[in-house]
Formats: sequence, C-alpha cells, structure tokens
Amino acid sequence: MRVLVKGAGVAGLTVAHELRARDAEVTVLDPYDGFLRAASWLAGGMLAPWCERESTDDAVLTRGLTAADKWEAMVPGEVRRNGTLVVASARDLGELRRFACRTTGYEWLDEPAIAALEPSLAGRFRHGLFFRREAHLDPRRVLCLLRTKLTDQGVTFVGERPHESFDSVVDCTGAAQIGEVKELRGVRGEMLYLRSFDVDLSRPVRLLHPRIPVYIVPRGNGLFMVGATMIETEFDGPIVARSLMELLNAAYTLFPAFADATIIETGVGIRPAFPDNLPRASRQGKVTSLNGLFRHGFLLAPAMAAEAAELVFNQHTTGRNAS
Repeated sequence: MRVLVKGAGVAGLTVAHELRARDAEVTVLDPYDGFLRAASWLAGGMLAPWCERESTDDAVLTRGLTAADKWEAMVPGEVRRNGTLVVASARDLGELRRFACRTTGYEWLDEPAIAALEPSLAGRFRHGLFFRREAHLDPRRVLCLLRTKLTDQGVTFVGERPHESFDSVVDCTGAAQIGEVKELRGVRGEMLYLRSFDVDLSRPVRLLHPRIPVYIVPRGNGLFMVGATMIETEFDGPIVARSLMELLNAAYTLFPAFADATIIETGVGIRPAFPDNLPRASRQGKVTSLNGLFRHGFLLAPAMAAEAAELVFNQHTTGRNAS
C-alpha cells in the first residue's frame, strides 16, 4: 500500500514510522524541509502521563502509559527514565496538595528527600511529589534521529506533493488545519532556553504556582528548557514581555542561580486543540486525519499514530473487500 503522510512534525513522523513498520510504502510531504515551523520543535519532551492527568482526561493517562517504551523502541537510548519532580513554595503548598488529589503514581518527599534527589534544590522546598515512573527525551534530537531512521528505511521526504496517486493520505498538519477542521483551535505556547553551569538537574522539575505553573527540563551541557504558557489565542508573533518575565521569574524561584543564566532562545508555537483538549484520529474516504495533540505531542503521538495506522489499513481492507 502507498501512503502519503502530510506533515513532518511529531505526529507525521510517528505515523510514518507506524505505517512503515506495517510494510506500507510511505512518502512524507514536508513543505518546510525541517522542523522550524513544527510546534513539536518547541516541546518539552516530557513523557509524564501521571502529571498530565492532573489537568486532563483519563484518556491521556491510558494512552500515555506506554509512551516511554514506544519511544525507546523507535529511537533507542534517547529516553531518560529519571522521573518527574513537582514542587511548590511553602505559601503554595495548597497547590501541591490539589495537584496530588487529581492524580496518582507519586510519592511525597520532604526537604531532605528533595535534596537527595536534586542537590541543587537543597533547602529550597519543604515538600514535593516524585513521579518515579515518568520519563523525558530531547524533542529536537529525537525528531532528527527519527527522520534519519525513516529515510534509511526507505521513507521518501518531498517538499511538494507528488503527481502520482496514493492508496491513502494521512493529514498530520496540525495547526495549519485551524479554520478547516471543525472545532479545532489554536493555543499559544511560549518557551525559552537558558544556559547555566551553576544549576544541575537530573530530571524535569515542575514548579506549581496559582497563576503560571511552569516546567524546567534539563538538556545537558548547562542547557535548560523553560516552558510553557497556555494562552487561548492563535497569535504567533514573538514572545511577549509578560510571558518572558513570568518564565524567568519561575526559573529564578526554582533556583536563584538562574538569574545569571544566558537566554539562548525564545520560541512561540501554536498548539492545535479540540474543545476537550484530546487528540482525534478520524477517516473520511481515503483521507485519515490525526490532529489536536495540544500539549501532549510526544506523550500521545505513539498511541495516536497506531490508531491512525489502524484506520488506514482498515480503509484499505474495506476497499479491497468491496471490490
């Protein structure tokens, strides 16, 4: 079966990988020849189903439980299984308790246990939640490695739609479909990269705050990703001053040495989302659509890619039986 996958972000690449594993002949349409227009290029890369369950539906937990194993199979050696640490200042202890009440899979830590886990945070926080079974990866490394792997497996990447026909098309163009797909909206996310050799973290740390909870993810070599805002707008201009100040303030609150960090990069992405903030895989004729990954791209892409591939092959089987 010959399949055209439109889009080369995390959704498109995982769908291509799933289809290729089922022996489909796959072509990926990537008009931008890279990832700079993909929201997944700006992602945190946290494979954190229990943390995400705090603010979303149980379906995210269910679909995300196998994400770390599936990513390890796709890009061996790139998944870091160090868990997630969630902390809050003493005055925001209520936020930490509220977080704990809305999810599972954690253990409470006191101040010495936090220091043992992350020495850089010694004396900074009295209480925390440790999600031992969670993991993370570096989205940029993984996207590049996965694209190279697919190329080696015979997947073709093109900048313009080929003239030949395909048995099936999978649309993974994300935010580009806002205004075309019913109910799909954009949610603005802003992030930044800091470099500091005075801070050493081994895992993603989430800092809870009533106004703007943020996460900080270590990338190695003194580099940290700080994100991310969630603003109900499709404005994709540069990061705004308020967001930059709040993200920097959160990093400083976590560890004051971030005040001397170098700002390496700021970024803005529009996340495609449906009203329930859950992704959807659907099919109409020869076209299968996968969209609405919202803030759960790397967490849910493997499971959703499998669902999309099932729709593709069911369509092919149905069409063959009908003929």
